[in-house]
Amino acid sequence: MTATAETLAAPLPAPEPQRQVRWEPWGLGVLLVGTGVAYIWGLGASGWANSFYAAAVQAGSVSWKAFFFGSSDAANSITVDKPPMSLWLMSLSVRIFGLNSWAMLVPQALLGVGSVALLWGTVRRYFGAAAGLLAGLVLALTPVAALMFRFNNPDALLVLLMIAAVWAMMRAVQDGRTRWLVLVGIFCGFGFLTKQLQVMLVVPPLALTYLIAGPPKLGKRVLQLFAALGGLIVSAGWWLAIVELWPADSRPWIGGSQNNSILELTLGYNGLGRLSGNETGSVGGGGMRGAGDAAAGAAAGGFPGMGEAAGGMAAGGMAPGGGAGGGMWGSTGIARLFESAQGGQIAWLIPAALILLVAGIVLRGRAPRADTQRASFIVWGLWLLVTGLTFSFMAGIFHAYYTVALAPAIAALIGSGSVFAWRHRDVLWVRLVLAVSLAATVAMAWVLLGRSPSFVPWLRWAILVVGIVTAVAVLMPAATRGRLAVAVILAAIFTGLAGPTAYAIDTINTPHTGSIVSAGPSVEGGMGGPGGGRGGFGGFGGTADGGNRRTDGAGTGTPGTPPAGMGQMPGGATAPGTTTSTTDGMRGAMGGGAAGGLLQGSTPGAAVVSTLEENSDQFTWVAAAIGSNSASGYQLATQSPVMAIGGFNGSDPSPTLAQFQQYVSEGKIHFFIAGGGMGGGMNAEGTATAISTWVTENFTATTVDGVTLYDLTVGG
Repeated sequence: MTATAETLAAPLPAPEPQRQVRWEPWGLGVLLVGTGVAYIWGLGASGWANSFYAAAVQAGSVSWKAFFFGSSDAANSITVDKPPMSLWLMSLSVRIFGLNSWAMLVPQALLGVGSVALLWGTVRRYFGAAAGLLAGLVLALTPVAALMFRFNNPDALLVLLMIAAVWAMMRAVQDGRTRWLVLVGIFCGFGFLTKQLQVMLVVPPLALTYLIAGPPKLGKRVLQLFAALGGLIVSAGWWLAIVELWPADSRPWIGGSQNNSILELTLGYNGLGRLSGNETGSVGGGGMRGAGDAAAGAAAGGFPGMGEAAGGMAAGGMAPGGGAGGGMWGSTGIARLFESAQGGQIAWLIPAALILLVAGIVLRGRAPRADTQRASFIVWGLWLLVTGLTFSFMAGIFHAYYTVALAPAIAALIGSGSVFAWRHRDVLWVRLVLAVSLAATVAMAWVLLGRSPSFVPWLRWAILVVGIVTAVAVLMPAATRGRLAVAVILAAIFTGLAGPTAYAIDTINTPHTGSIVSAGPSVEGGMGGPGGGRGGFGGFGGTADGGNRRTDGAGTGTPGTPPAGMGQMPGGATAPGTTTSTTDGMRGAMGGGAAGGLLQGSTPGAAVVSTLEENSDQFTWVAAAIGSNSASGYQLATQSPVMAIGGFNGSDPSPTLAQFQQYVSEGKIHFFIAGGGMGGGMNAEGTATAISTWVTENFTATTVDGVTLYDLTVGG
């Protein structure tokens, strides 16, 4: 028999306990300290980062009611469109250290360090020190991870909780105790309270892994999984039950919901709507009722050109269900994660991870059913496949930074798979697998770096040369032994991590603000850069000064504006029906400026802040503005509640016109801030449009620092 046949035929022994090696504490210390320094370095440059969440953090730091519900303002008019668990950590930090970007963002960076440490421990337990450290290093240097662990979106806590769920599941596979399964459910439940149904993407991989590899008999395994389900329901359900049962008139409106229901938000806008594209209340979902309504709503909301934009998109098939699947949020399909907008964020090591996944399972193919190493490959592999395929084919809102949910699975498979395969390098087919995975990594890096020709142009050639030489060397047994083996290992690490590291360094050195951000330099065929994400709606974010990088990576565009031409839609395509006036109209609505916009927070000047602060203690809300981002900057500057009419998109029916009129008559709102938002959520029938129209018809406008204010205590 050949060595290959013998390897496949002979049963493999159970994995030996992984003992600590002498250099491991030093390696772990360097990894964690290095990650902490990198993630905390220059955090203050991003200011409020995503001011939508920053405003809720400020509110929660001064009001326990706002803290519990995740309200956008301390007067509790409306919540953010996610559960509040990620906000709780930042709000507590701000309560202790005061309102500043460091107090808000350092907890996120520490979540990143914790994620790296937990991934190291999970992989190391079953594959050894080298595998654990490599997995942690890959996660730390993944560009989208370097972005999101320095940002104030919920994704940082979500990633940590998903890794924790796998850690607990693997402990259950190891000893079969029910308590580990309950802990799995608790971590998933906390993940639900962080970002709702996204955490459910790891639930099938967790359950299937235990059904396959759990030590007890099948019947007990099923019962234990029901115990895990119970842990999930209890750990997430207590908050849901309180919110749903709390009298609606004494709590904030549930942001993102059209019926003031957390269950509707869970199953609709943040749930099945993300898969089907029918997200009622979204600018690209059910809230977009056609070009005619959009045009009327935009005109009434004071955004010339917005109507034309909506009409052009509808006529061009960019409305829900139109276009090549995915509509406004880009084309769907198996290649989505490798496209320009997403590729540089996460795709560098996906091919190698999949190859090593198959090799690892084959190598453990004849091991006992409850083999922990094979179970580890199964759970991380299913995580990668289920989440990756969901992101690839979901038709609803999709942004490049969502791909951070793939980073732990990729890192774990690279760490465990490459080290495990290296230990079996005496087998020819294993050396072939290692060589092919290196070649695939070289090809991926060549493509991704080629999309940013002006970004470290020599790097792709260095990776090409080093990668090819290393792949050839791996095929030669003599090169995989002794001192030559060390050189081969270092060259392989350079091949796999040089590209992601360059992107991560660029990400760390670049301030990021706005609702849609992406890692790394600007890329051809997609926005890239700090505000990049995607073109069209998904591409308008910005740097700290509100600018946007050009797609050729040669600089920044005009501050506060999207790149010329609203016509650049998701994936870099041109939206049919767009014109110059469309672009002009979209700039104010999407980009920002002093009044803010759909995707950028407001940036008020000193005069406006001073005006809003006059007699602020006499009002429940010092001002009201359409859209959460428009309201956020004023609230953060004054540290007083600013009502976000219509929530994030300006499309939530809160408050109604009658409620707003009552607040005004009772003297609870001082100013109405014009501009910002999205023209009533691109819906002529929206309450935001009705409120805007009523204010403009009954109150006198005053311009301060270029911002139009209506004093609601005078006139009406």
